[in-house]
Amino acid sequence: MSYFLGFFQYISDMGATVMMPIIICVMGCILGAGFGKSLRAGLTVGIGFIGLNLVTGLMGNNLAPAVSQMAERFGLSLSVIDVGWPAAAQIAFASTVGTVIIPVCLAVNIVMLLTNTTQTVDVDIWDYWHFAFTGALVAVVTGNQMYGIIAAILNMVIIMVLGDWTASGVEKTLGLPGVSLPHGFTTAYAPIAMLFNWILDKIPGVNKINFDIEKMQKKFGVFGEPILVGTVLGIIIGVVAGYDFPAILALGINLGAVLVLIPKMAALLMEGLIPVSDAASEFIEKKFSNRGKIYIGLDSAVGVGHPMTLSVSLVLVPITVFLAVLLPGNQVMPFADLAVIPWMFVLITPVVNGNGFRALIIGIITLAAGLYIATDLSQWITPAAKAAGFDMGSATAISSICDGANPLTWAITRLNGLNPIIGIAVVGVIAVAMALVNRKKILKEAAEMHAAAN
Repeated sequence: MSYFLGFFQYISDMGATVMMPIIICVMGCILGAGFGKSLRAGLTVGIGFIGLNLVTGLMGNNLAPAVSQMAERFGLSLSVIDVGWPAAAQIAFASTVGTVIIPVCLAVNIVMLLTNTTQTVDVDIWDYWHFAFTGALVAVVTGNQMYGIIAAILNMVIIMVLGDWTASGVEKTLGLPGVSLPHGFTTAYAPIAMLFNWILDKIPGVNKINFDIEKMQKKFGVFGEPILVGTVLGIIIGVVAGYDFPAILALGINLGAVLVLIPKMAALLMEGLIPVSDAASEFIEKKFSNRGKIYIGLDSAVGVGHPMTLSVSLVLVPITVFLAVLLPGNQVMPFADLAVIPWMFVLITPVVNGNGFRALIIGIITLAAGLYIATDLSQWITPAAKAAGFDMGSATAISSICDGANPLTWAITRLNGLNPIIGIAVVGVIAVAMALVNRKKILKEAAEMHAAAN
């Protein structure tokens, strides 16, 4: 058993940029795409991920100093430090739940596929750490590792179903055919976006407001293009941070580059996925007549390139910092994870059908709630981080936006903190109910596809 777990740990330790090409190549071969096509697809996906990491790194390296300067300029000081997603990932994989999460999640995915409760083949095994993080916190709250493992499984089931339900929007709005995003962080915000989008639909006047980047481009020409939008937003952030003139221009140009380069890297990644996605569709059509469409589950990084997602996210960076100070009871100083705000919006964008006004309103609500969630979870994240050997430096309490501000992680952890048996039962009922509703939807779609084909 230890060798089995060690093998998956070894694969995971390679990181997404090495692991994903291997998985994509093997999947392509299994599905009948041929070794040559599969190898090229895997390498292209790997290069796409490297490109995305480089560009998001550029964004983070430019935003972090600006935020630090803002905090210093306005005298902002809060007791809980946002140390970023690396701390959350370390907590997840260093926990007992983390040691078994990859084989357990692979097994769950297979069972869900066989029972028609998901349409997604989730190849993004690196991001299983999001489920392990939830499980690790539940284990801390309950003092029971088994509750933690069960919580991680239920978290995955809920996210897999939400990934299926949002896949059509991913195809239509984000331009990612055959892809779903069962990402533990990103996908948790989809139900919130659905709720508030429905509320905004019911408000006369407000339901007519729409900021659409594509329409802006047509209306304003070059001044509505992502390169100009990113540059202007960067200049505004630089001014708020109190930068000197050359630094303001540098920040503007760098963020303009981010808005141009991220979509290009995402397009490269998609180029690699197309042969595998096509092979998967053909394989399912031949082998499983009772199945509808199959999606390849990927990291939500492939969807951050939408101009509206990036534009709204950049607007929200300074807003988030000031929300942290203005909100009574918040103790988290957002810093390291401000660069992951676009990941929160990947599925909000298709839910609101690219409406920038709604994305902004929902984003402010989501981030305000997220700061309170991150504050509350810090009481368990801090001891979990110490147990995982994370270097906290001089910080006495830590949290993060990813996954410290995750509403689903918070709900599962809190329910189990009140009473683990009731908590697991409630989350279990929700997960099973969602899976059964999804099964009904999948079988209905499959029947319609089969009827249309005949």
